[in-house]
Amino acid sequence: MSFQVDYYVSLNSPWTHLGGTRLMDIAARCGASVRIYPIDTAEVFPASGGLPLPKRSPQRQAYRIQELARWRDVLAIPINLKPKHFPAKEAVAAQSVLAVRETIGDAPAIDLAHRILKALWEEEADTGDRETLVRLIGEIGLDGTSILELAGDGRWAALRSQETRAAINRGVFGVPTYAVGESIFWGQDRLDFLERQLRAGR
Repeated sequence: MSFQVDYYVSLNSPWTHLGGTRLMDIAARCGASVRIYPIDTAEVFPASGGLPLPKRSPQRQAYRIQELARWRDVLAIPINLKPKHFPAKEAVAAQSVLAVRETIGDAPAIDLAHRILKALWEEEADTGDRETLVRLIGEIGLDGTSILELAGDGRWAALRSQETRAAINRGVFGVPTYAVGESIFWGQDRLDFLERQLRAGR
């Protein structure tokens, strides 16, 4: 039996970036498909009792930096702990990912999301900038100008809001979240458990 992993992300999330390649490797090994959902954490956090980063306690913010450094070193992914353009304006990028997903397919949508995250966390790029997005879309082999124009259609903002509400109702409270059926795995440090479930076939 093959499974679909529903992949809930923020295009500002370093944790999503740190887990992206490993998720796709796991899916390939286990014969699972992946469908990406670039949800709006500004809606998710209030609904689940969470806080956006600037409102978290100084202790939690400091610990986050320590954990990012640990995972950066363990995974050998050269992220900037405090990137210049974080948090980037996310709406147009998210709508671009949705437009690609719905008109071209899941795989290129995931490629675009991961390219955006790498640009933000490794390359000090402003992923909220339209010219930057055109370039990044082009780098995954798509027409950046056309995709960005398509992303301006109001249906993608509406779809993102709809999928965010559905994610909340499903029990999603943070990103990245990987969901298979009724099972939810929150955080890139839970990818081993996701792989175990996929391999167990249940």
